[in-house]
Amino acid sequence: MPEQPQPCTCHEPGVHGYNSNAQSKSRYLARLRRIEGQARGIQRMVDEDQYCIDIITQISAVTSALENVALALLEDHIAHCVAGAANNPTEANAKLEEAMHAIKKMVKS
Repeated sequence: MPEQPQPCTCHEPGVHGYNSNAQSKSRYLARLRRIEGQARGIQRMVDEDQYCIDIITQISAVTSALENVALALLEDHIAHCVAGAANNPTEANAKLEEAMHAIKKMVKS
């Protein structure tokens, strides 16, 4: 059974690095919508029997785009949640462990 994420206690509930300002959240949503469109394009390419190397190229682009979003979210988490917990050693250690767990997941994929 996967670990349940712990609620963030370093700031107000529902406030995270990516949504600490509306502009940042909007940029993430725009990037994710663009990736969603790329994924639909890949489906269309398969449906239209496009050349497999072209499909693989597009899959690689989507994978890279998702990795970039994940890295940006991780950077926001470190800058916002980990740094915000710095005054509380127990909370800071928990946030660092959480970030390391996320990094390990990213590296394995």
